This record gives sequence, C-alpha cells and structure tokens, in this order.
Amino acid sequence: MNTVPFSALACPLDGEPLLREPSRWCCPQGHSFDIARQGYVNLLPAQFKRAKEPGDSKAMVTARQHFLARGHYLPIADALAQVITDFSPTAEHLRCLDAGCGEGYYLDTLAQHTEIPLELVGVDISKWAILAAAKRNAHVNWIVASNARLPIQDASLDYVFCLFGFPVYEEFARVLKPQGKLVMVDPAPTHLYEARKLLYPRLKAEQASSNTVPTGFTLVEKREIQQTFTLTSSEQIQNLLLMTPHWFRATPEKREQVLTLAELNTQLAVTINLFQQTPQRR
Repeated sequence: MNTVPFSALACPLDGEPLLREPSRWCCPQGHSFDIARQGYVNLLPAQFKRAKEPGDSKAMVTARQHFLARGHYLPIADALAQVITDFSPTAEHLRCLDAGCGEGYYLDTLAQHTEIPLELVGVDISKWAILAAAKRNAHVNWIVASNARLPIQDASLDYVFCLFGFPVYEEFARVLKPQGKLVMVDPAPTHLYEARKLLYPRLKAEQASSNTVPTGFTLVEKREIQQTFTLTSSEQIQNLLLMTPHWFRATPEKREQVLTLAELNTQLAVTINLFQQTPQRR
C-alpha cells in the first residue's frame, strides 16, 4: 500500500484550507472539526443537511459490505486501478477523490493495487458508510460530506471517481486541476437485469447517466465491463438488492418472493467514461 495523508481539505464554512492537528482539522478563521476515534471527520455542518441522517442507512451499508466481500464487483475496482496505470504512467504522486465512496471498497482496492504514491479521500453523505470505510482502511482520509459542497481545495485533484453516484459536475470541475480527470461508472442497460426482473412487474432497461459529455469536459475514453455472476443463497440475493434503491421500490409481495430463492444468475454491466477537464480559454 503506497498512500500518503491527504492534504487538500477545505473548511466547509469558509473554503479556507484545513490544517490537521493531532485530534482535529482547523482553518485560519478558527473553525475546527474533531477527528472521530475511528479516524474520519464530519465536514457536513447541520445547516447543510436536508435530513437528520442523510444517505444510505446502516442496513444498506452492511448489505453492501457483505455483497462486495464476495468479489462480484472486483472488475470495477480493477478497472479504476487500470485507468491510473494507463493514463498516469509517469506520475510521481496523485490526489484522488471518490465522490460517494460508500463503505470504501473501491479506494481500498485502489490503494492496494497501485504503485504510484496516492493521496486518497473518500466523501459520502452517509455517516454509516464513512464509519465502515474508516474501519476498512485507516490510510485513506474519509469525510462525511456532500458532493454538492465538497470540502476540497480548488484545482487540487488529479482524479475524481464517481461510481453509481450523484454527480455534481460543477463541483468536480472546481476541485480538479486544469487537466484533471473524471471517471464516471454507470450501469449499462442490462446491469442486474435478472435481479431487477424479480422485483418489478414490468421492467424497463436501466438507463446509463453518462450518455452526454459534461460541460467543461472532453471524453477521453469509454470502456465497458460485462460479466455474469451467481448468488448462491437467499441472503446473498437480498444483500445485492438491499444495497440498491430497487429493494425499497418493490412491493412487499415481490420481496417475499425473492426471499424464497436459493440461487440467482445475473450480470454486472457497467460503462466507464473517462473525461478530462478542458482548460478554459483566456
């Protein structure tokens, strides 16, 4: 693991750089944010919350942990490491952000499979997700925050990753360096098709959300991952569906039917779009 402490945090109240002290992060204006004993820091002030406990619940995070531990989404994590290898082969140091990092699976895998020294920060609005991430890897900076107000200094990042998340392209552009890269991972039309078919009486194809190039970015490359995998118990099937919105949209009857299944074949099908920020003309 070749990681170094992340050093480009910004105060969520005034945007000033944050400096780390032994037990807190502080800005020049006197705002301070305690570091939890698990190692993460909450940079989501109460006035910026829209709910008491926003983001994924503890149950959703736990289900995702159990599902990802089986390796079904490892091809996505490997693809992120490959992007770093392919597009930054001579880099001596990289700063990367996972915007909507969940329980930290992808950054943790990236940290363990990339030789380039990395400053890694994961941001998620769910405190349960960040708590799980902090327990997974203490060498990554984990932050409770929102993609809409990233507590990151301007033009400080080499990469932003957004996997199955809620992109805020203006914020991504702000925190990326002039030619920084944005990696979007979105579901392809057949992603989890068989699993989704269990829950909906009429099923529409999943719509990818990266069909257009965000303003201020240029599409560098598009990659696709398709792979079939098998879930071999009702618990595994429930974990997969519980970590998605589909489980909560289904009727109680459909959920009960799913819990009677002992096996399910379905597919991982995602599109990876690599964008580069376009330098602004002066």
